[in-house]
Amino acid sequence: MDICEIRHKLHNNPGVSAHEEFAHDLVSFELAKLAPTELHQRVGGYGCVAFWKSSTTNAKTLAFRADIDALPSGHCCGHDGHTAILLRFASMIAREQLKHNVVLIFQPEEETGKGAKKIVQSGLLQRYGVDAIFGLHNIPGYTKGSVLLNKGTFAAASCGVLYRLLGRQTHASTPEKGLNPGLAIARIIERMHKLNNYSGSSLRLSTLICCRIGTEAYGTSPGMGEVMFTLRTDSNDKMTELMSAADGIALEEARNAGLELEKQVKEPFRATENSPAIVEQLNSIFSTTNNVVMMDKCFRWSEDFAEYLKVFPGAFFGLGSGENQPELHNPYYDFPDDIIDLGANCFHNILDNIKID
Repeated sequence: MDICEIRHKLHNNPGVSAHEEFAHDLVSFELAKLAPTELHQRVGGYGCVAFWKSSTTNAKTLAFRADIDALPSGHCCGHDGHTAILLRFASMIAREQLKHNVVLIFQPEEETGKGAKKIVQSGLLQRYGVDAIFGLHNIPGYTKGSVLLNKGTFAAASCGVLYRLLGRQTHASTPEKGLNPGLAIARIIERMHKLNNYSGSSLRLSTLICCRIGTEAYGTSPGMGEVMFTLRTDSNDKMTELMSAADGIALEEARNAGLELEKQVKEPFRATENSPAIVEQLNSIFSTTNNVVMMDKCFRWSEDFAEYLKVFPGAFFGLGSGENQPELHNPYYDFPDDIIDLGANCFHNILDNIKID
């Protein structure tokens, strides 16, 4: 089975987060044919981790990651392509005398932000003594095969937050006898919008996601309401500050209205903060083979690769997938087969040329 056929099989059999059985079984089957030193299945759910040991004295251990899950609308984020890239890279190193030990991570549950954390918690990467870790994401809107680098944050921190305001339900004819959270929620929405900063080098976003107050019962003044936002920043420290500001707004408006406040955090993603020195090396490595775009702002979307960078030095970078491609998460997006080898070669260039102290 060639690598394009593998990618098409993955594309036609998408598994959402925590349901990646097809991808797991196909990846495991293909990896077993390459005879890695060790192969681990069902890691952190439906993850696969393969290890190749180098015969070189004092070899470093480099890890490379691909995400294998899909969206409910299918593989319209290109994770099928990421998986194909890493399998292609595996087929390359399986025939070589390796300069470094290599760990390949086929990770589930990226879209929900849970998978990388589960892989780290498995202890496998610590057991192998990973010295640096690398990952990529296909990026439509950029020339095919171009490499996008950022010495700081590559992808933003984001976090969903739900505020539940509890008052007192009453008859709609006597609203003064109850505590309707509607006006307090309206004030929260207005004040949260004023937290936004779209311009300049600092990203701070508060996006209204959902608002629910009461039910369609015209004789009832509701006593409970919920309002939800997604918060985004370009650093983990700024996320702490933005969350504190958001909590302060919700608490103040709840208290002013005599309401109780409950809070839930949903799908938190840390900022994907690269190791600057490693990115400098990648710039030198890729400049000889690829068009390199050095980014001065992070992408606003989030990536759970950040969980690896909490523990290990490394870098996450972009691979251009074409200037006229639909955007990521567009239901018509389909990963282009002709950048599979380009991505695999990027990983191979890192393996051959990176210097880890």
